[in-house]
Amino acid sequence: MSDPRVTNGAERAILENVLDRNRGALVATADGLSDADARRRLVTSLTTPLSLLKHAAAAERIWFQRFWGGLDASECDGYSERDEGTFAVGDGESLADVIAEFERASRRSREIAARFDLDEVKENPREGAVSMRWTLVAMIEEFARHAGHGDILREQIVAARS
Repeated sequence: MSDPRVTNGAERAILENVLDRNRGALVATADGLSDADARRRLVTSLTTPLSLLKHAAAAERIWFQRFWGGLDASECDGYSERDEGTFAVGDGESLADVIAEFERASRRSREIAARFDLDEVKENPREGAVSMRWTLVAMIEEFARHAGHGDILREQIVAARS
């Protein structure tokens, strides 16, 4: 994880730092895995190290491009529907491709988020009134949870090689 930990100062700097560190932790769960290993299904759901990154890229687009940016799905840089399709990885997509996709979506999220104050609120049909602060915290939660899933999957994959 290359981002230094920010432990004091402005609330926004802390929130953005923790989110970026969790983004990095999620990417790190696939570090050194082959494309085949990153696709390996060890649970009954679609969850693999690769699909977790694909899902995270979609979450970035759903919350920042669609919700905060007001973009239509056709204007987003990838899949942005709230369904199981967020975990779908195409046969031709490599681990490097999906990491690059996630990093692109994350950069775009940072740009969109920067346009809003933490206290700005928009109405969300599922969640009600949602602030930018809540969105950043929700993304921290989402990526921390999935980094934990990725850590467990990685541990199983590496152990199976031995």
